[in-house]
Amino acid sequence: MKRYDLRQYKDDFIHRMNEIIKDELRDGEVGIFIFEIGDGGIVKIANNSIKSLGYRLLNSIRFNEVDWSIVVKKEKIQDFKEEALWQ
Repeated sequence: MKRYDLRQYKDDFIHRMNEIIKDELRDGEVGIFIFEIGDGGIVKIANNSIKSLGYRLLNSIRFNEVDWSIVVKKEKIQDFKEEALWQ
């Protein structure tokens, strides 16, 4: 499990988060990403971005008043339809 602080990227953190997931996390490894939530809509965009890569979103929660954390497991989702039933 690795923790990544992406708060310095402000609303431009998604590209960096995707790079880390694809290039730095090993298969089966969990990454925790912390970022600022200037606009609440950015959380949904981040969550959708992870799902579009085909990886498993384990958790997405408010960390404190201005920060949010997303927990991702680099594990390919085999069947997106099956995954959607659990959400």
